[in-house]
Amino acid sequence: MPGDVHFHGNVGDLAKPACILIEKIYDAGVGVFKPYQTKRVAKAESKAFQMKAKNDIDIKLLNRTWSRFIEEETRKQENMEAITVQALPLLEDNSNSNAIENDWITNFFDKCRITSDKEMQSLWSKVLAGEANIPGTYSKRTVNFLSDLDKAEAMLFTQVCGYGWQIHNEFVPIIDNADDDIFKKNDINFDTLIHLKSIGLIHFNHISTIVVDMLPKAFNASYFDSIVSLEMDKDHDNRLDIGYIALTQIGKELAPICGRTPVTGFKEYILEKWMAQNSTKVVNIE
Repeated sequence: MPGDVHFHGNVGDLAKPACILIEKIYDAGVGVFKPYQTKRVAKAESKAFQMKAKNDIDIKLLNRTWSRFIEEETRKQENMEAITVQALPLLEDNSNSNAIENDWITNFFDKCRITSDKEMQSLWSKVLAGEANIPGTYSKRTVNFLSDLDKAEAMLFTQVCGYGWQIHNEFVPIIDNADDDIFKKNDINFDTLIHLKSIGLIHFNHISTIVVDMLPKAFNASYFDSIVSLEMDKDHDNRLDIGYIALTQIGKELAPICGRTPVTGFKEYILEKWMAQNSTKVVNIE
C-alpha cells in the first residue's frame, strides 16, 4: 500500500541518479522520507496551544483539530514518499536531476501530495522520473493539469492512446469514426471525445478530418511493435488523414506514460483503410 512505503538506509546506499534526485528535492525545500517529522512538530505546537486554552472544552477541540491535521499531513507526506520511491527505478544513468528547476519541484510535490490512488501515483512517479531524465519534458501546466485529472479520465485517455500510431516522427491517435464498434467497445464515442476535448487533452473536430502533412514519398508508420512501410503518390509534401482528433500539448506530454495497450484488430482496421486510398500504398508490414 502507498502508506506502507518507507525509505530505509542511507541515501548513499542508492544508485547515483537516485541520490542526485533526492538531494535535488531537498535543495528545493521539499522533505521526503520524513513521514514523522510533521507529526512531531504538530504535537509540539499542539501542546503550546493547549497551555493557552481557557478550559477543558477548548483543549478537547484543539486535540481533535490537531489530530485531524496530523493525520492529513502524515498522509500527504506518505503520498510524496511513495511517488518518489516509485520514480527512482525509472531514472536513467544519464539523468540530469540537477537541471530541474526548484520551482518545478516545489510545484510538483504541492500538487501530487494529495494523491493516494496507487495507479495515479504511478503516473505521477513517471512524470517525476521523466523530468529528472530530461528536464523540460513536463511543463508546470501539465503538472497542474494532472492534479485535477481523475482516474476515470486518465483511463479514458489511455484507451484513446491505444489507437495511437507513430507516423513518421509524430505520435497520433487515429479515430476516424467513433460509431465503429472497434472504438465503441472501449467507450470511445462522441460524448467521451467531447469530454477529453473540454478538459484539454485532445483537439476534436467531427466536421473535417485532421491530417499529418509535409510527409515524404516513403516513410514508416508503427503500431506498437509492428512497422508498416508506406509510399505516397507525390515525391514530397504528402498528407495522410488521421481522423478527427489530435493531441494537445498536454496530451502529447502524457501520452508516452499513460500505459496504453494495443487494441485487438485495430492495426488491420487501419491498414485496410490505407490500402483503399489511391494516394497511399502499403509497401511492407513487419
